[in-house]
Amino acid sequence: MSTPIQHDFRSDTVTRPSPAMRAAMASAEVGDDVFRDDPTVTKLEAVMAERFGKEAAVFLTSGTQSNLVALMAHCERGDEYIVGQQAHCYRWEAGGAAVLGSIQPQPLNNQPDGSLLLADIEDAIKPDDSHYARTRLLALENTIGGKVLSQDYMEAATALARRHGLATHLDGARIFNAATALKTPVATLAKPFDTVSVCLSKGLGAPVGSVLVGSEPLIAKARRTRKMVGGGLRQVGILAAAGLYALEHNVARLADDHANAATLAKGLSAFEQLRVTMPDTNIVFVEVDSTIAADFKAHLASRGIGITSAYGATKQRWVTHLDVDSAAVETALTAVRAFFSAR
Repeated sequence: MSTPIQHDFRSDTVTRPSPAMRAAMASAEVGDDVFRDDPTVTKLEAVMAERFGKEAAVFLTSGTQSNLVALMAHCERGDEYIVGQQAHCYRWEAGGAAVLGSIQPQPLNNQPDGSLLLADIEDAIKPDDSHYARTRLLALENTIGGKVLSQDYMEAATALARRHGLATHLDGARIFNAATALKTPVATLAKPFDTVSVCLSKGLGAPVGSVLVGSEPLIAKARRTRKMVGGGLRQVGILAAAGLYALEHNVARLADDHANAATLAKGLSAFEQLRVTMPDTNIVFVEVDSTIAADFKAHLASRGIGITSAYGATKQRWVTHLDVDSAAVETALTAVRAFFSAR
């Protein structure tokens, strides 16, 4: 019988709503959002649009759905978007843009810092020729793999896109983590982009939901596309209330997650068979020597430590969040020390 996970570092999606968040959900005023008469959803959309400095917003069930409707708002069938090989909206969303939107991705190699080379972006833009898909959009992500892209880079990349007549979309699933690390308002990070997708159910701790922000025309098109892909919602204020609670209570505390990730990374790096990438935010990547990888993974599991791993357990990802505090980090490091002291 496997040991239940007691300290869950698999992702910041595993958080559970707090009693106070549940109370806010239970008391939420609701209506039919397809008819646009759910006041709590309307409030969440207005708050998000204002906070990000955009004209409008639409509430969606997931980051994948938010990115999909954004891509379909910007691109028509047969158009193309430029995106990183490691970007969530290319690699981790089941090919939805191609399957459901008939939009061709043009993936480029991400640099070690998560960016795309400006020269690579420019080279990938197709000429106006009937042989090519029409390049319409540049899609970036911040944070990407826990790495923070600088505001200077984002402004340079989006300026390049505009010079070539391209629209811009930011997958900002963890943009509040980026803003915390950069000590920069989210509106500043969002300003160069036509649309921004923001997740409420990762570091912010809501159980469900993302919000897409942008101009009135783009959000109107996204709302129509949301309906097309089955995302029309009814009395969903109970979920929007969780998002509002998260925005009020769980943004400033993201700095705690970053500090805990740094402590975790420092502790793991003490062992030569673990090669640790020091985190920008709340995600720690660890390369484990192949000779111990399987045993190390099994040891952590036996101690109730949940992580994600791949490639024969030689690649690990540890994510800090509001449900793993500094004590949980120390418990995990104690388990790691016990593994190596026994060898």
